[in-house]
Amino acid sequence: MRVLIAGGGTGGHIIPALAVAHELVVRHSAEILFVGTPRGMESRLVPDAGFRLRLIDIGPLKNVSVVTRLRTALDLPRSIFACRRIIGEFQPGVVFGVGGYASGPGMAAALQLRIPTLAFEPNAMPGFANRLVGRRVQAAAVNFPAAAKWFRNAEVTGIPVRPEFFSITSPPPPPPRLLVFGGSQGARLFNQTLPKIARSLLDAVPGLSILHQSGARHAESTRAAYEASGADPARWQVEPFLNDMPTRFAQAHLVMARSGASTVAELAAAGKPALLIPFAAAADDHQTRNAEVMVKAGAAAMLAERDLETPDTLLDALARLLNAPDTLAAMSAAARTQAHPHAAERIADRLADLAG
Repeated sequence: MRVLIAGGGTGGHIIPALAVAHELVVRHSAEILFVGTPRGMESRLVPDAGFRLRLIDIGPLKNVSVVTRLRTALDLPRSIFACRRIIGEFQPGVVFGVGGYASGPGMAAALQLRIPTLAFEPNAMPGFANRLVGRRVQAAAVNFPAAAKWFRNAEVTGIPVRPEFFSITSPPPPPPRLLVFGGSQGARLFNQTLPKIARSLLDAVPGLSILHQSGARHAESTRAAYEASGADPARWQVEPFLNDMPTRFAQAHLVMARSGASTVAELAAAGKPALLIPFAAAADDHQTRNAEVMVKAGAAAMLAERDLETPDTLLDALARLLNAPDTLAAMSAAARTQAHPHAAERIADRLADLAG
């Protein structure tokens, strides 16, 4: 069986795709070919994982300047033709579109050539490429039930998440710990706001400690802001990047984070209560939609970016949650109801079915 996987860009697209690719090899002895762009994370992660990668030239259409949108529109026919040529050479039995720049041309070419296609949608609000082809693909794997209406034959499979997150079985003992992160690059808003309230938050929550991932570019300035705040330096720690996130999740009583699809899936797998602050500039405001699902399930609280313009709003929200262990326990249990421990296997099996 041959499977062509089209898309990438961010880790939220390519990391689940790699997990599915590994399951396809293990469960179905499949031959895999990725199609991506030079600017996406797939250009590094796919070869590192031992899979073949073909590159096409296509850029974004959403949330970009008119010039960039025009350039992408002009590149689109060429990128579809390039994908048709790749499909003709590779002869896949199914094409798996994982979202991102290369996903649209890859799936469009597959539909033109009548190759079975499966779309993957990690967000509650589908991305632009998936909305374009959602009604034409043969099937879809989605993370949130709300996304299913955009596709034919959609199945709620969840997002593949590392097994280590699922092995987190119980909350850690006190004292309370707060984990703050905004993705691998950090979140400037978090870096600017948390130091402003750090001293007051530590006073309001006895024994609290804070671990803050700032991103490499902002580590020094974030540390300096914490130091200037007067907060007890023994009770806070700023790191540019945290390598072992499952261990960090296990040690935390509450997580403050963005609400990208992969982050939400990891929180659910780990059963971690969260204060989610969606990235306001995310395409189609999908992070807000993701957070709303978790809030509705009782697994998280949410603040908008504009709420942090008054730092005391964040202070009140964090102090209220961290001083309510029963509330955190209930949120933890609710988070686990949103987890999908066998997502990669289910998606791989669905692709095998479509490939015949």
